[in-house]
Amino acid sequence: MTIRVAKIEDLPMLTQIGKECYPPEEAVTESDYEKRLYVYPNHFLVLEENGEVVAFVNGPVVHRPKIYDDMFHNTDWHDENGAYQAILGINTSPKYQKKGFASQIMKRFILDAKEQGRKGCVLSCKKTLISYYEKFGFQTVGTSESTLAGHIWYDMVLDF
Repeated sequence: MTIRVAKIEDLPMLTQIGKECYPPEEAVTESDYEKRLYVYPNHFLVLEENGEVVAFVNGPVVHRPKIYDDMFHNTDWHDENGAYQAILGINTSPKYQKKGFASQIMKRFILDAKEQGRKGCVLSCKKTLISYYEKFGFQTVGTSESTLAGHIWYDMVLDF
């Protein structure tokens, strides 16, 4: 297992894994992944197993501990001097799920944010994933303003 910064050459695999992990109304487009790779490449990690990208996590560095729907398509939110590492998605190819890869890459992403001097990490998720993120120390801070795909989302923050 290797965790590294994503490269533009990873784009087709990232797009494929994203499509496998989310329903169409929540899936990120190839062009949005591409923008993220160019705007905040150091905040886009992939996990490889035997040379194959099997999981990834990414998100901009932001000033406020909150996720907004616009962040998923608009990379202007990223500011390298921001206080919080946002997490817009953590994805594992379905054939590699339940093997701990998401946990490994998540731990690394959090550690990187700490080492960069951030105040914490922020994400939003569906109710079914709250307990998963609590294992990393995230706390639910309320219902999100997000209306993405018509679901109810919950804001979660991990303070360092």
